[in-house]
Amino acid sequence: MGTFLRANARWIAGGFLLTLFSSFGQTFFIGLSGEELRARFSLSDGQFGVIYMMATLASAATLPWLGRILDVWSGRTVAGLVLPALAASCLLMALSPNLLMMMLAIYLLRLFGQGMMTHTALTEINRWFVAGRGRATSLVVPGHQAGEAIFPLSFAVVAAVWGWQAGWIIGAALILIVALPAILLLWRIERIPGDSDSALAGPRTARDWTVGAVLRDPAFYLLLMGVLAPPFIGTTVFFHQDYFIEQRGYDPMAFAAAFPAMAVTTVGFALLCGHLIDRLGALRLLPVFLLPLALATVTAGLLTPVWGVYVFMVLMGVSYGFTSTLLGALWPEVYGLLHLGAIRSLIVSAMVFSTALGPGLTGLLIDLGIGLGQQLVWMSVWCLGASLILAAVAPRLRRRQAEVSPAGTRRSPA
Repeated sequence: MGTFLRANARWIAGGFLLTLFSSFGQTFFIGLSGEELRARFSLSDGQFGVIYMMATLASAATLPWLGRILDVWSGRTVAGLVLPALAASCLLMALSPNLLMMMLAIYLLRLFGQGMMTHTALTEINRWFVAGRGRATSLVVPGHQAGEAIFPLSFAVVAAVWGWQAGWIIGAALILIVALPAILLLWRIERIPGDSDSALAGPRTARDWTVGAVLRDPAFYLLLMGVLAPPFIGTTVFFHQDYFIEQRGYDPMAFAAAFPAMAVTTVGFALLCGHLIDRLGALRLLPVFLLPLALATVTAGLLTPVWGVYVFMVLMGVSYGFTSTLLGALWPEVYGLLHLGAIRSLIVSAMVFSTALGPGLTGLLIDLGIGLGQQLVWMSVWCLGASLILAAVAPRLRRRQAEVSPAGTRRSPA
C-alpha cells in the first residue's frame, strides 16, 4: 500500500480532498444547523424534512444531466467549476433572507456538494485505476469520514463562539482558499494506467454499456434495492440527529464526539474492503455488504443508553467502510468505462433521491407518532431482504462480466 500510495499520491490526494470538502453538502453537516433553521423559519420536523426532500429531489433530477460532463471534460476542469459553486452555496445558506432562498441553498449544496464533488472524485479514480481500483477507492472515500470526524466538532465550536452562520462562511473560505488551488495543482497531470492495469482490464472491467442499455437492464434495478439502503438510512439518522438527541436525552456534545469513532472504524474497514476488491472483485462482496448496516440499525433502534450511540457509530463505521469502497469500485465491473460519467451520474442521482426521500418520509412518520427507533428496526429488515436479492443477482453479473465478442473486443450494448 505504501508503494502504491507514493506512486499515485497526487491523484489519490486530489480525490480525497474532493470527498472531504463534499462534507458541506452532506446531510450530516446540513443537519448541524437544523434546529436553528427550523426556529428561524418556524418549521416542524416534518415540514423541514419535506423542504429538504424537495430541494434534494431537484438536485437528483439535475445530476444526470450535469454529471455526464465528466465524459467530455477532464476531472480537473469540472472540479474548477464545482468548487466555487459549492462555496457560493455555503454563503447562500448563511445569508438566506427567506425560506425560498434557504431551499435554493439546500438544492445547490446537495447538487454540488454531495452530488458533483463525490461523483467527480470516484469517476476519475475508476477511470485511472484498474489493477488497484479497490485500493485507490479505499484511499479516496475516507475523505467523507475525515469530514465527519473534523467538521461536526469544529462547527459546534465555531457556532458556540460566533454563531451557526459563521460556520458556513468559514466553510466557503476553506473551499476557495484551501481546496480549490490544491485540487487544481494535484490533478494538473492526468494519470496514465500502467501495464498491470491493462492486464486486468478484461477480468475487472465489463464491456461498455450505454445509459439506455443500463436503464433496460433488470439487474440494474435489483442492484438499486441494495445500493439505495445505506444513503437512505445514513441520511435519515444524521438529518434527525437533533430529534434523536432530544428523544433519548443525550448530551449533544456526547453525540458529536461519537463521530470520530465512526470515522476511524470506517477508514479501517474501507482499506480492508479495498484489499478484498483487488483480490476478489467487487461483485463477490455484494451479498454481504449490507449485513453490518442491518446490525447497526437494529442497534440504534433498540439500545437507548448513551453508550449505545457509540456501538451504533462503530457499526455504522463498519458499514460505511464496506459500502463506500464497494460502491465506488462496483460500476466499472458491471457496466464498463466508456460511458462511466453518465452511468455514475444516474446512479448517484438515484442515491441522492434516496437521501431526499429519507428525511421527508421519516419526518412525516415522526409527526404521525411513529418514532425513529421503530423505523430503524424496519430498516434493518430492508437490509436483510436486499442482501438475499443481491446474493441471487451477483453470480449472474459475474458470468456476464467478461463477455466479449467473437473477435475479442468488448461489446457495447445499444
